[in-house]
Amino acid sequence: MAEETVNINPDGSTTFEGGAGAGTGGEESTMPPVADTPGMDEETIQQVVKGTDPAIYLLLAVVLIGFLYFLYTRKARADAEDEFFASLEEEKFNLQLPEEVDEYYTVKEKLIKAGWKPGTVPESKEAAQNGPHRVIASALMKRAMADIPLVTHIQKESAGMNKLYSQSMCSVSQWRSYQAAEAMVSSEVDEVRAEADEIEPGWSQHIWRQAMQYHTMMKQKHELEQKQAAEQAAKRREIEQRVNEAKMKQMSSEDKEAAAERAAQELLQAEERERESKKAFSSGGATAIKKGFLDSKKKKK
Repeated sequence: MAEETVNINPDGSTTFEGGAGAGTGGEESTMPPVADTPGMDEETIQQVVKGTDPAIYLLLAVVLIGFLYFLYTRKARADAEDEFFASLEEEKFNLQLPEEVDEYYTVKEKLIKAGWKPGTVPESKEAAQNGPHRVIASALMKRAMADIPLVTHIQKESAGMNKLYSQSMCSVSQWRSYQAAEAMVSSEVDEVRAEADEIEPGWSQHIWRQAMQYHTMMKQKHELEQKQAAEQAAKRREIEQRVNEAKMKQMSSEDKEAAAERAAQELLQAEERERESKKAFSSGGATAIKKGFLDSKKKKK
């Protein structure tokens, strides 16, 4: 049996040829060209694409836009919250020195003009208690007591801020605001100590402890006064409430009595009117009406 070979022509058709012993020419195959098959696939795909509803593309676009908008709003909200809390943290360290600082320097300037020299030791205890030494010392102690809230605030926040900064959990602006506040308070502490040594040598070692004690005493006294004032106000309100209740009870009883009197008077007046009407009817008013009525009938006849 002769072997056949398949030849693919340039136009895509195939030709079958016999073996070496075959003398006949090749026969053309009726198989369609190979290149024609992909054309059918493309046509099918175009038909499928043309059959797709445009509303699906619109729906997908709407979903995609909505998702992107959700991501944008969530990020914007998160950024706004971060800015809000960051501003709160910055406001926490937006500290200002108390007015007592300027007042101290005003007093010091007046005393220097009056002849007092910083660093001079009083000649006697009386001079220390009544002279310029006592005035300037009182002004400085008042200044230190006013600084106590700032000092305690920085001491309280120092450990937390340093920990947050070491763990990169605070912003640069927060850290800078804390550093500025800490530097301002530290400078104030050093200035008070220097002024204390000018007034009395060695006082710088004790002034802040004394200021803390006096500040605590004044704070407790203020809280006690507020508590007593609140208690007195509560007692005063309670007394006023009782007085008002008693007045209301008295007024209600008086109103009841007045109402009873008015009702009795109205009843007496009603009875009096009823008696008067009965008297008028029994005194001949009815006969007079009847006679007049009959007379009018006779006249008509």
